[in-house]
Amino acid sequence: MKKRFMTAGDVFRITVEVVPPAGFDPEPLLEKLAAVSGLEFDGFSVATNPVAKPCMCAMALCSLIQERTGRPSILHLTTRDHNRLSLQSLLWGAKALGVGTVMAATGDMVAQEERKTTSRVFDLNVYELTTMAVQSRMETGVVFDSHPEIDGFDLAVERLKKKVDAGAEFVVTQPVYDRAAAERIALATRGLGVPVVLGILPLRTLKHAVFLHDRVAGIAVPESVRAAMAEAGDTVAHGVLNARKMLAIAREAFAGACIMPPFNHYEVLHSIIA
Repeated sequence: MKKRFMTAGDVFRITVEVVPPAGFDPEPLLEKLAAVSGLEFDGFSVATNPVAKPCMCAMALCSLIQERTGRPSILHLTTRDHNRLSLQSLLWGAKALGVGTVMAATGDMVAQEERKTTSRVFDLNVYELTTMAVQSRMETGVVFDSHPEIDGFDLAVERLKKKVDAGAEFVVTQPVYDRAAAERIALATRGLGVPVVLGILPLRTLKHAVFLHDRVAGIAVPESVRAAMAEAGDTVAHGVLNARKMLAIAREAFAGACIMPPFNHYEVLHSIIA
C-alpha cells in the first residue's frame, strides 16, 4: 500500500496535475510524464472528467502512472459522476491498487446543452464524500474555490471550514496569478490546521488568459497579468515566468504547490521547477 505523502512531515510538496486522455491509449501521456519524472516534485494529481467531458478512468491512470514513474498519484473523485455505492467501490479499489490519496470534489458542471443526455448524480455532497474517504483510510484532500467571479470569497472560506470539519486533511486552491490573491488565501486559511497547497496554471497566450478569466468558474486572471501577456513578445515564456513567481510565493506562505500544465504541455515543468 502507498503511504501518505501530502501530509507526511513538514515538507513543501509539489504535485503535477494530469488530465487523462479522451480515449483508451495512455501511452503518449505516460511517455510525457516519464520524461519529467526526474524533476524535483512529489507526485501526480489526476483529474476525473474535467470540464464534465469523458476521459479515461482516473483510477486506472493513477495506477498506470505509479507503475511507470514510481511517483504517487492523487485520485480525484466527484459527487457529480457517481452514486454512494460507486464512490465507496472506487475508494476501496484505489486503496487495493496502491493509490492512497484522493481529492474529494463536487466536479465541474455539465453544460446546459448536454443535460438532456448526461445525468448528474449528486447522491451525496462533497462533505459526505470527504468523510467517506477518510473512513476508507485514504489521505483526503479538498479544493478551495474562492469564486472570484461572484465575489464569493467569504462564503468559500466557510465552505472550506466545513470540509475540514468533515475530515479533510489538506487543501488545494484553484489557480492563482498574483501575490495579493495568494496572500489573501493564506491569511484566511491559516487557522484551519491543515496544509494548503497553491494552484498554479501556467498561461500560454493572451487568449488563454482571457478565456480563463471570462469563462472558467473559480479562476480570476488579474488585469495587470492580462496586460503583461498582451505586451509580451513571447507569451509562453511570460506565462512560465508568472508561474515561477507564484511558485516562489507558494514557498513563502503555503505548504505546497500544484502545477497544472495546460493542454498537455508538461515540458514547461522543466522551466518552472528549479
